[in-house]
Amino acid sequence: MSQPESKKAEDVRFEEMTEEHLDAVLAIEGEAYPEPWTRGMFQDEIQNRLSHMYVARRDGEFAGYCGFWLVLEEAHITTVVVEKNHRGTGVGRRFMEFLLSKAREVGARYATLEVRVSNTRARRLYEDFGFHEVAVRPNYYPITKEDAVVMLKELV
Repeated sequence: MSQPESKKAEDVRFEEMTEEHLDAVLAIEGEAYPEPWTRGMFQDEIQNRLSHMYVARRDGEFAGYCGFWLVLEEAHITTVVVEKNHRGTGVGRRFMEFLLSKAREVGARYATLEVRVSNTRARRLYEDFGFHEVAVRPNYYPITKEDAVVMLKELV
């Protein structure tokens, strides 16, 4: 069964993250992760000239946020978080399309990211976009001690 026209993932609209978005961002962050970023961490990201942070809305609802750092020719994807009511609807795929497009626009030649070993859904999404595993960071997440898979994609 197809989604109603108003609920298609193509209807996701992005804007740069600002301080005004932080309450909504923190609510999603706290629900999504056992080790959530703090308000101060997001404020640092908003002010960091290397950081490109975005929020997304779909049908006027806050659908999540995403971002990357541009370091030389690398777009290091720091976060891709879909609000729980929008998961499984293609919004995560739109986030990746958007981030990779923005990364190319600002001159990135490749993209990297880390993802929890246990996050098979996200790993499949990244693989669908051409990312491949290049390393494992043991005990990367301090509280859970879970390993992170490092993934890479060439953009040119």
